[in-house]
Amino acid sequence: MRGRIPLDGFHISHRLARTVRNEPFEIRTDSCFRTVVQACAAAGPGRTETWINHPIEDLYVDLHERGFAHTVECWRDSELVGGLYGVSLGGAFFGESMFSRVRDASKVALVHLVARLIVGGYRLLDAQFMTSHLTQFGAVEISRLDYHRRLALAISAHGEFQRAGGAAAGGAAGRAAGAEVGAGAGALSGAAALQVISQAS
Repeated sequence: MRGRIPLDGFHISHRLARTVRNEPFEIRTDSCFRTVVQACAAAGPGRTETWINHPIEDLYVDLHERGFAHTVECWRDSELVGGLYGVSLGGAFFGESMFSRVRDASKVALVHLVARLIVGGYRLLDAQFMTSHLTQFGAVEISRLDYHRRLALAISAHGEFQRAGGAAAGGAAGRAAGAEVGAGAGALSGAAALQVISQAS
């Protein structure tokens, strides 16, 4: 079985939607890739070690430098407080890990990731393993056969993580959001991200 977060069925609680709309963080992408990976690898309460060791970190950084791995980052007062990273191939994005140093930072990063993937024309958000944390967003488990079918379709598609302007999931909201995505270090506004996700559902 494989965990998948449906881009057309992503669930956001009312409380989290308010948080996203209030924009408590500055959202950046790909501004400090290695730092995000290191933060995901850091020990935390109840976790003395993770699967991300130094060789794995270097490999992900290499993928990033080749344009195949990306971050979504939450910043507050010039400090990185949460984020996630993953690998992008065609129209598939493979979520690898996330971290949060303040409440909701990783959740807000995930919301912005989903909106960005929708705008960029992605077909699959692979969560790999199901967790209780991900089920609240509508993540589901699919069979190996179903996963391979979806993966083949997604890999053959063209996803643009840093898409600038133009086409999105469809409609004026997507087009406006696409223009915002191309605005350098930033990302969608909180309201635009929510609108894109709502339109895709």
